[in-house]
Formats: sequence, C-alpha cells, structure tokens
Amino acid sequence: MLDHVWIIPLIPAVSFVLILLFGKKMPFKGAEIGIAAIGSAFVLAVITVVQWIDRVEHVTGKHEGLAALGRGVLGVAEKGGEHAPEVEPIIHSFTWWQNGAAKFTIGARTDGLVVMMLIVVTTISLLVHVYSTAYMRGDRRYTYFYAALSLFSASMLMLVISSNLLQLLVGWELVGLCSFMLIGHWWEEKPNSNAALKAFLTTRTGDIGLLIGVIVCFFAAGTFDIGGINRYAIGPNADHGLLLVAAIALMFAIMGKSGQFFLHTWLPDAMAGPTPVSALIHAATMVVAGVFLGARVYPVFWNGFSIAGGGINMMALIGGVTILIGAALAFVQDDIKKVLAYSTISQLGYMVMALGVGAWGASVFHLFTHAFFKALLFLGAGAISHAATHHSFDMKKEMGGLRKFMPITFWTFMIGTLALAGIFPLAGFWSKDEILATASQGDFKIFMVIGLIGAAMTAAYMTRCVYLTFFGQYRGHHHPHEAERTITVPLIILAVLSIVAGLLNAAPFHIEKFTAWVDQVGPFPELLHPKFDYLLAASSVTIASVLIGIAAFFWFRREEIGALHELTQRNKLAHAGYAFLANKYYLDDLYEGVVVAGVKGPIARASYWLNQNVIDAFVKGTGRTAVAVGRATYAGLDRVVVDGAVNGLARETGAAGGGLSKVQSGKLQRYALMLLAAVGLIGLAVFVYNVV
Repeated sequence: MLDHVWIIPLIPAVSFVLILLFGKKMPFKGAEIGIAAIGSAFVLAVITVVQWIDRVEHVTGKHEGLAALGRGVLGVAEKGGEHAPEVEPIIHSFTWWQNGAAKFTIGARTDGLVVMMLIVVTTISLLVHVYSTAYMRGDRRYTYFYAALSLFSASMLMLVISSNLLQLLVGWELVGLCSFMLIGHWWEEKPNSNAALKAFLTTRTGDIGLLIGVIVCFFAAGTFDIGGINRYAIGPNADHGLLLVAAIALMFAIMGKSGQFFLHTWLPDAMAGPTPVSALIHAATMVVAGVFLGARVYPVFWNGFSIAGGGINMMALIGGVTILIGAALAFVQDDIKKVLAYSTISQLGYMVMALGVGAWGASVFHLFTHAFFKALLFLGAGAISHAATHHSFDMKKEMGGLRKFMPITFWTFMIGTLALAGIFPLAGFWSKDEILATASQGDFKIFMVIGLIGAAMTAAYMTRCVYLTFFGQYRGHHHPHEAERTITVPLIILAVLSIVAGLLNAAPFHIEKFTAWVDQVGPFPELLHPKFDYLLAASSVTIASVLIGIAAFFWFRREEIGALHELTQRNKLAHAGYAFLANKYYLDDLYEGVVVAGVKGPIARASYWLNQNVIDAFVKGTGRTAVAVGRATYAGLDRVVVDGAVNGLARETGAAGGGLSKVQSGKLQRYALMLLAAVGLIGLAVFVYNVV
C-alpha cells in the first residue's frame, strides 16, 4: 500500500459518483455505499500505517544493530547526538502537463505525517458515517448528505497525499467546497445559507494568500514539488526575502482554513450545519488542513520567520492570540456547539503556536490527539440534541440533569472534557505538555505562559459546559433518553482513543513511538526535542484542576451565578467586558457592517445606476434604432425599389407577351413566309459585310 496510497482517496471518490447515480434506489438510500467505501479506505489506511511502522522499525533496528556492532566488536564509540538514519518518503508521480521546460506533476507522497493523517481522517469519517445513519434518519436530503460526505473524505485524503503544492491546492479548494455544501445542508433556513456563504467567502480570503504563497514558492525554488521547496528553503542558497513573503502569504491561508485570529469568525457560524459535519469537518479534519500545510512546508516558515532565533514571530503570535480569544469567547456561549467551536479555535491556536515555537512534532501530535476528543465532544453534543432536546443546542433552556437519562453520553463527554483540559493521563495531557515543554526549553517563555493560561481557561469553560448540560434540573420539554447504539458506539470508541492515543508519546514511560513513526524526513531543520518536564507537567495539571474546582464550586452554587449576572448589569466595566465578549469583539460588525456593507452598498448602487443609465439606455436605443431602420427600409427600399423593380418587370413582360401574341397567328403559310424573309435578310447582311 505504501506504493499505491492513491487508492485510498480514489475509493470515496468513486463512492460519491455511485451514491449520486444509485443512492436513492438502494435500501438505505446510499448510506451503505458511503460506509462500505470509507470502511475500505480505513482498512487500507491501517495497512499503510502498519507497513510504514514496519519500514521505520526495520531501518531503526538495522541502524541500532550496526551501532552496537561498531561499539562492541570494533570498539568504536558512537558519536554523541548522532541521529538514526532518515526513513525516506515514498513518492510516485507522473507529468500532468508541461509548459516549456517546466513540468507539472501529480502524484502521491507517503511519509510519517501522511500516514498519521490518513488514519485520523478515515477513522473519524467512518465513525461519522455510522453515527449519521441514526442522526440524519428521515432527512429530506439524506442521499445527498452521504454523497457530500464521500466527496469531502476523498478531497481531504487527496490533499493529504499530495506530492506538490498545485495538487494540494486542488484538494484544499475541494474541501472548502464540501464545507460550503454541508454547512448549508438545510439551506431553506436563511441563517444556514448565510453561514455557508460566510464560511466560503472568509476562507476564500485566506486562500488568496495560499495562491500567492504557492506562486512565490514556485519562482523561488523553481518547482511545485514539496520536497524540492523544502530542500530549497533549508539550503544555503535560499532567498530569505522571498521565503518571508511566502511564509506571510501561506500564513493567511492557515488563518482562514484553521480559524486563526482574525479570520476565525466563520467557524462558530458553521455550527449551523448538521452535527456530524461539525465533528468531521469543523473539529477533526478540514480545520486542521491549515496546520497540516504549516507542517508540510515547515522549512518555509522556519527560514521565513527566523524561528530558530527565538523571540516573537508572526506564526507564534497569531497562534498565541488565538488560544486566548477563542477560550474567552467560549465562556459567554449558551449554545453547546458554539462552546465547542470556540474551543476548537483555541486548540487550533495551540497547534499553530507550536509550529511557531519550533515544536513541529508536538503540534502534529496535538493535531492527532485533538481529533479524537474533539470529535467525541461534538458527537456527544449531537447525541444530546438527538435524544433529549429535539435538535436544540441551548444549554440554559433545554438541558440540565441529563447525566441521569444519558449515562453513556455523560461519561464519554466527561472523558472528552478531561482530555481537552489536559488532565493526566488522558490524550490531551501528553500533547499539550510537549508544546509547553518545547516553548519553555527554547527561547519562547512568553508562549509557555500563554499556553498555561489557555489550559486554565479551557478547564473553566468546559466545567461550565458540563454543569449546564448534565447537572441541575432538566429544563427541557421533551422525554430525554439514551441514544441508540449507532450513536453511542462511536462515542465509546472515541472515548477509548481519547484515553490511549496520548500514550504513543508518553516520555516518562520511555514510549516515544509517535515521534519515531511520524517525525519529518528529508530536508528539514534541526528541531528541539525537549525532555519531559515533570515540574511543568505537574503545574499544568494543577492549574487545570484548580480551575475545574473553582468553576465547579461557582456553578454548583446558583446564587453565585446570580451575583455575577447582577454584577455585569450594575458595574459599567463588567458590563462593557461582558458585552465585548458577547458581541465577539465586534469583529462581525466590523466585517459585515463596515467592510462588506461598505463594499456591497456602493457596488450595488453603482451597478444599479450602470444598469439603468448605460445598459438599459443602450438596449432601448438599439431597439428604437432598429424600429426606425425597419420603417425606412419598408417605406423606401422595399416598396419603392424592390416592389417597383418586380412590378416593372412584370409590366414589361406582359407588354412583350402582348406584342408577340399578334405575330403568332397559327397559320403555317405565314410562318414559312416569315422564315424565308429572315433567311433573305441574313444573306443580305452577310453579302454587305463581305463587300464592305
């Protein structure tokens, strides 16, 4: 499979076509095609991962054996700090098209980063496909939904395996299109269609940066090939100025797709789509495409932003700010999906900040673990809305006390929450700790502090979310019950993964398999691999635990909540702060009320004026001219010239016919006489002509 990894995205692509053609005629309306396809892709992804691990272990084992031989038999000491030999990526490509000397290829690249993404995308997608059979049952566009899921899975997988930036760009735009389709799945309701358009246009703003970045990388390195670009960026002849421009442009692409400040505003509104879409696209896969891009061409950012020099750079700064602004906004949300959406923004900030501080492996590891516990939380929210609140997500009005009615959902949601808060020994603890350790042991101490503050805020707002959803009295008007197995089984599987996934890089237990299997290969900067910091890890867990305790004490004492609400009403500063958060930093007002309206209004008025005074005037003038020309043609040319010529010819023909009628009497003697006379006249003419 390492040589045929392209088959994995091909299967859901074929599924998309089959569902559109035959889905409505199938017993399960096309769901069985989608599940079978993504299930097959998952199996092949697992085989690919196993083969890659075997390849890595074989190379590593061979290296260690030779090293031991050198030390023990030959008495040669191993050089300090010597790394194991790189496991080269497997690349297969062919020429797509050619322009002069420049060849544009299409192909597949297989390495540790790719196989990790393959298992994440296929696992989450398979669970979402199964989950949706119950959640979307009876939907008016059930078949279309599964077709779109298949297309998204194929697009995301193609993006992941791309061997060059042009091919990655195609996959990038396709996942954006699928996101637009699925956010607006219930497009009859205007907020849903507005959310789809907002997501599409906002991410397109960032995609302008991607286009510019790809072009700059091409002209700098002379190729679209990812390996070639990385080799150029890390090489001695790299142009720092060009790489800085490319890094800034590509950073805008990351900001748009991965919801970084200030292009994050589309992601909470994207919760208008079905909850399975939120779990698959807007929590675990598409939104990490920006992080994947940063990891894929990391040497461009490393050199362009001079990350090796420490301090503050654009990537780390935007990631750090995003951690804090996303966490702060989660506190004032009453919609459980929007709490999780702002949490996703904050966690994506961790991943981007990690890349900015040189923690490439930690960023990728957090991408891996976050996919499981965040998909778990979103699917848990969907289970609640499906089985307890009749598709309402309002925690204050429709939830409360649900732990008694939905025990499986409650306990799996708790596991996801604790993993998100970074509590030992769950998955989020290991990946967050690695980010903080890299920042603390490098020259990025300020970002370690930001990470700790973000962890504390995460623990606090998720405690509020859990309380409003599962504790207190049930405030809804329905009959809550546990969801069916097709919903709860995916929750259980994701809960298990949220517990064990972090153990792949549990350094205190001398387990660092994730780093060994996924660590980048080929031309790449020398990165810091920090030692496990017990004090920092203990501090992080302690801070999160204390904040959970404070938040729990506060929320379980209802009079304290009332006092806080009263404070925000009485105190001007507190009220202003609450309003600032409730209005999402007024960014939507800025974008929609000032930027969009400022552009849309004048353009609309100018277009209307142009339509009325130029286009309509031209059309009307053309019509009047045509009428006048037609009348002139009829009166002058048609009646006088054409009709006159035809009528005159008819008169002359009639007159000639009348004259001839007198000659033709029907008497043979007269005809013979006339013939003789004619012959005589001809003979006379010939004689005269010859004489003369």
